[in-house]
Amino acid sequence: MAKKDINEMSFLDHLEDLRWHLIRICLAVIIVATLVFIFSRFVFDNIIFAPLDMGFPTYSMLCDTANFFGMDTTFCAKEMPMILQNRTMAGQFSADIWTAILGGFIIAFPYVIYQLWKFISPGLHSNERKHSRGFIIISSLLFFIGVLFGYYIVTPLSLNFLANYSISTRVDNQIDISSYIALVRSSALASGLIFELPIIIYFLTKIGLVTPEILRKYRKYALVIVLILSAIITPPDIASQVIVAIPILILYQVSIYISKIVIRNQKRKEKQMAKKQ
Repeated sequence: MAKKDINEMSFLDHLEDLRWHLIRICLAVIIVATLVFIFSRFVFDNIIFAPLDMGFPTYSMLCDTANFFGMDTTFCAKEMPMILQNRTMAGQFSADIWTAILGGFIIAFPYVIYQLWKFISPGLHSNERKHSRGFIIISSLLFFIGVLFGYYIVTPLSLNFLANYSISTRVDNQIDISSYIALVRSSALASGLIFELPIIIYFLTKIGLVTPEILRKYRKYALVIVLILSAIITPPDIASQVIVAIPILILYQVSIYISKIVIRNQKRKEKQMAKKQ
């Protein structure tokens, strides 16, 4: 059956269309998650548990930096002062399932974005739909960069700080596996979504909710929000918060530039329409 024109579709038709896009997204995530589950031993040993090894690239880089400046640091330790443990019968199985689902979502993200774009694209102009490929590539690239940032920067900083934090020598860090995986998952996924800020600003500008002037006006408030956000997803030390805050502030500045371009293009189109009339 031919797809209805968007102007002829009722609210229920839109819901039905959205339902099928969501079904395709879920199927894609499930298929990729199944593959991740099949290779779960490799995923856990070489990806999830890699930040526990003090030979992890981030620790080596920070250790070399600290040595260069003659500073003492826990990044040069021989091993992470913590032990992972499982305290529930289904703990390891649950960790395997949820890690597979998260991996499935991350890997299938370009397809997720593609399906969301397919849903909203009928409401856009033909020249805007022509840029769909660029939108999908840029969105996916920003997301993957954010995930890598969360994995290689946020996770090691948080893990090293929390593992070495001690209130007494009487207390040993015997961490439940679910707590550790939650830290890795939230760091990677939150960073990936935060790096989508330019895309979000683009659409908010398109629908008239945001302008470059608004973004500039509330820049100082955005700075406070970024610092609070950095404090939430990183350990409470200044160095870690600054490391995380810098790329977010850069993304905010890029978003202002993107918003400016969108407004400029809209004004240009309005002038062209006025001339035709």
